[in-house]
Amino acid sequence: MMQSYVSVSPAAGLLQLARLKSGLSQKGLADRANVPATMISAYERDLRQPSLPTLLRLLNAAGYDLRMHLEPLDDHDRVLEELEASRSERSRAQRDAQQEAWRRARLVESSGTR
Repeated sequence: MMQSYVSVSPAAGLLQLARLKSGLSQKGLADRANVPATMISAYERDLRQPSLPTLLRLLNAAGYDLRMHLEPLDDHDRVLEELEASRSERSRAQRDAQQEAWRRARLVESSGTR
């Protein structure tokens, strides 16, 4: 069965996304950035938080640049996290089963003609 949504920090998500889009393993990115692979693993698993300069250096090593600008607050993610936290274990299991059923579903072609 699928696991429920687990929120990770923006740094962890950005780093993993950049690495995967670059087609790099954690070791490959670590080699490019001249850091231990355990550091990449810890950042991606949200066990450690990189400083902003470190994050920028790691993203650059993956071939990406991070550009930031200020936007008015959109609390959409906070609302979703609160909704997820309020779900019972049973409700999460039902939702996960429904999502898995949708993932496995296949389109059935109609044999009739119009």
